[in-house]
Amino acid sequence: MIDKNEVRRLVEEAIAGTDAFVVDVTVSAANDIVVELDSATGIDLDFCADLNRSLNEKLDREDEDYSLEVGTASLTAPFKVKGQYEKNLGNEVEVLTRDGKKLKGVLTAVTDEDFTIEVTRKVKEPGAKRPVMVAEPTVIPMAQAKQVCYVINFK
Repeated sequence: MIDKNEVRRLVEEAIAGTDAFVVDVTVSAANDIVVELDSATGIDLDFCADLNRSLNEKLDREDEDYSLEVGTASLTAPFKVKGQYEKNLGNEVEVLTRDGKKLKGVLTAVTDEDFTIEVTRKVKEPGAKRPVMVAEPTVIPMAQAKQVCYVINFK
């Protein structure tokens, strides 16, 4: 079986010097290799094809047969690495916490330990006739986030 860590090392070596980063590398028991990439500026088909060729040159089909798929992380897929959070700063995200709460807000900050979203809520101010919309920063520890996804708006 092909070593997942070796494939990851080869990918990281091949994309060094670019703004691309590895989202995930999977290797199945049948040696089906899937490499997911992302980038702040986007990744095109030529970049994926070049990386595919580079990996095929470095992996030995004579030793072990494999299939190789190189692509980008899906727009609607949950975030897996910090780079995806950084790429989506300023964008609306939906968070599902480990205790089952669903939050939607604008991603405003990210660290290794947590991230911050601004959740807009209706608040009735004392003495006001109508509630007003208020953006409240909410800090969520990475360990408490079960799933974080980019929200696609067609407005």
